[in-house]
Amino acid sequence: MKKNNNIFRKETIRQLGRAVFPKRLFSKNGLKGIARFLPRQKPWSVGIKNMKLKYVITLILITTIGVILGFKPNDKIMKNFNKNKKAGAVFFTIASLVLISTMLLTNGSIFAQRAIPSRVTDSPNKTPNIVIINMDDMGYGDLDSYGAIDYKTPNLDKLEDRGMRFTNFYAVQPICTSSRVGLLTGTYPNRIGLGGMALFPHSETANEVFSKNFKGPHNGIGINKKDETIGGMLKKKGYVTAIIGKWGLGDDYKFLPMQHGFDYYYGIPYSNDMWPVNYDGTPVTNPNNRKSKFPPLPIIEGNKIVRYVRNLQQMGMVTTWYTQKAISFINKNKNRPFLLYIAHTMVHVPIAVSPEFKGKSHQGLYGDVMMYIDWSVGQVMKTLKNDGLAKNTLIIFTSDNGPWLNFGNHAGSAGGLREGKGDTFEGGMKEPTIFVWPGVIPDGTICNKLACNIDILPTLAAIIGAPLPKLRIDGVNILPLLKGEPNANPRHVLYYYYHRDDLMAVRSGRWKLIFPHKYVSYEGVLPGENGFPGKYNHKTTGLALYNLRRDPGEHYDVKALHPDIVKEIEAIAKKAREDLGDNLTGVKGKNRRPPGRIIRDK
Repeated sequence: MKKNNNIFRKETIRQLGRAVFPKRLFSKNGLKGIARFLPRQKPWSVGIKNMKLKYVITLILITTIGVILGFKPNDKIMKNFNKNKKAGAVFFTIASLVLISTMLLTNGSIFAQRAIPSRVTDSPNKTPNIVIINMDDMGYGDLDSYGAIDYKTPNLDKLEDRGMRFTNFYAVQPICTSSRVGLLTGTYPNRIGLGGMALFPHSETANEVFSKNFKGPHNGIGINKKDETIGGMLKKKGYVTAIIGKWGLGDDYKFLPMQHGFDYYYGIPYSNDMWPVNYDGTPVTNPNNRKSKFPPLPIIEGNKIVRYVRNLQQMGMVTTWYTQKAISFINKNKNRPFLLYIAHTMVHVPIAVSPEFKGKSHQGLYGDVMMYIDWSVGQVMKTLKNDGLAKNTLIIFTSDNGPWLNFGNHAGSAGGLREGKGDTFEGGMKEPTIFVWPGVIPDGTICNKLACNIDILPTLAAIIGAPLPKLRIDGVNILPLLKGEPNANPRHVLYYYYHRDDLMAVRSGRWKLIFPHKYVSYEGVLPGENGFPGKYNHKTTGLALYNLRRDPGEHYDVKALHPDIVKEIEAIAKKAREDLGDNLTGVKGKNRRPPGRIIRDK
């Protein structure tokens, strides 16, 4: 009897399994693959931590499923059963109990398809740590998973595997200051007086810096102290808050992060091309070059300048410095909830890397920089894991606007979308975006719903139970999207504003209506090379309707086919103009408020 039992254990189980599954499945790797098929929900991982036990249970499940499905055993199996009826009965009784208990442990989802993760219904932790990583000038096609070529971003790929990738996530405007203030305040930038701009040293606008009579600092503008930031909102709930990297909302003392809700700041206060250095990396010596008016590029810690970036070699170390500061902040604050906003200076030109990353990719310096950034993301992820914080941290990865295409091989890719930075076509505003929050956001999921970086603030408010800012904001809570709720659709409409107050387009669902306007184009002209810019083209568009589901590249105007859609979106645009204004049609909005100001001129 003992011998027959051995035959039953060794041979019968093998034969049962092979009657249903291929032979290779019963190798060590094959069993691992099936074990991975089992849901990754907490009851499973907590209940059965021993992987060998998982494999054994997997084998029993396979065998039992084969019996349920009605396999036809061969003569050898039947012979074993005839000799071991009692052992067979015991075996299948145990197997059935294991199957039922496993289904209960996994909420009955054992047979769910792995490609469609079950919706997570766990209540979110009220005090998760929050890490926001905001790139500069990164295009929709610049991540490996979004189609990047000749370089890899493995750490960012890991983020995607552990969270949700968005395919219709937008920066609120295609320019740095406006996009960043939108993210931090949850507000359309033109509502708060900061639309369509990149602020220069001394908190000045481009109109002042590029004027023929520019001789030095004039009146400056920046974020208004009345507009609450994500940092200020989280501080009220007991969070320690930090920004490391590019600020962009004014570099005068009253505009710096420490005066707007952040406990710590380390970084460059504006774009890294605003320095007295030529495109080839040599110092500017021509007094007629507008760059000669710029001060050395500062790095500020707290409210004080602690060093300057004077050349491309030092520029190549900036990402390392940011990463070191980020790691230090996490380690220092691992026992309390924190917000860490990492606003990378890269991949804005001039791009540069540390010596370790030179030549690392097969796409030249730009690919090297993307791999450098990926390394930085990996270091942050590693630190969170080592400090035991990974499971209670929400990570958001996105970019402030699309690629600066006229810099050629030193610029990113819009991934086939139309135009780039500085345009309200899709290439200027649609961004690769990833959200990760273990236990709340399902692993490896894709969200095709519409969302925008102004939605981050109200979403965080919903997560931590914070009241929204007193002054009106425009973002919506996208937590239902993050949790995978199938019918969630919190944002149906997006306004495409640019310049100070030009409503250039409106998106409603899959439809985008372009209004007549002039724009700077990258099409029809050759880009620059090796850090030098190419020329711009200047174009005009008329009224046009695009179906972004079928035509994300905005090539086919279908307004003649859908006059009802045009009429519907024009009605939405009318409400936007009444609220926020529109220079293109001469409408002044009723609900705009001023930016912060510095008065120097007398």
